[in-house]
Amino acid sequence: MTQHLPALVTLLAMLLLFGTAFAVGRARGRYGIAAPATSGHPAFERAFRVQMNTLEAAMLFLPTLWLAASYGFAFWAGIAGLVWLAGRIWYALAYLQEAGKRGGGFVLGMAGWVATLVMAALGLGRVLLAG
Repeated sequence: MTQHLPALVTLLAMLLLFGTAFAVGRARGRYGIAAPATSGHPAFERAFRVQMNTLEAAMLFLPTLWLAASYGFAFWAGIAGLVWLAGRIWYALAYLQEAGKRGGGFVLGMAGWVATLVMAALGLGRVLLAG
């Protein structure tokens, strides 16, 4: 099971991305903001920023998750991935309420990402040095 944890985290991350896209679509309908507009009601703008920020964060996180998992840290990368997910969910829910409340979730998500980055670098470095 432990070697499959990164795959589970990836599927959960995809559900998170879908959830943020759904929230934007819902906000578009609720506040009458037709695509391709990206501004309007403040609640729509917060939902849109949550989606974009989550996409940006996922682009940093997912490759480092899989590099860490591939180079010998599958279990710990998966744990760091769960931390990242918890942080991003906290971030999204807080930001949707009030932009100023997003900091704690951002920090927790960043900690999860940095952990996967460190594991990926250590694992790759170990392989490169072993030659």
